[in-house]
Amino acid sequence: MDRPFPLLSRVLHWTMALLILAMLFIGVAMVSSLSDYHRLVAIHRPIGILLLVLVAARLINRLLSPPPLPAAMPRVLRLLAQASHWLLYGLMFAVPLVGWGMLSAADYPIPLIGGLHLPPILPHDRALYAVLRPLHTVLAFALFATFLAHLGAALTHALVFKDGVFRSMVS
Repeated sequence: MDRPFPLLSRVLHWTMALLILAMLFIGVAMVSSLSDYHRLVAIHRPIGILLLVLVAARLINRLLSPPPLPAAMPRVLRLLAQASHWLLYGLMFAVPLVGWGMLSAADYPIPLIGGLHLPPILPHDRALYAVLRPLHTVLAFALFATFLAHLGAALTHALVFKDGVFRSMVS
């Protein structure tokens, strides 16, 4: 695999990777810190919405410019790679959408920047909030686990297969 991924694909990929890692750490810090909770949630919400916008852009980019895989890649590994990528996309959409829905159900305002607020996407309903709150956490941890598996696969391509997949995403 000699040709690098398109620049837009690489920029979206690495920007989202950094933001997702930051969000996971911010999320963990939010739930474990009472004194910094409000400051952290004020950072967490707009980054979550930014990630939602970026994953939509990334999906469109992916559909228009599918990632090349090595021709010699075994069919099973090719299917696993495609399935894991779609799982990542599903989770990258689900986590912020569930977070937005959770805040809507709790009737919390969702400020972004300045006076700009997001509209609620679900009705105010405490029972629904009680379901969405732990779901957001479970999905975030599932995203983190999938992220780690993706990183492991990338390192396997770089260090074991040496097939150029990793190099094409960093060059």
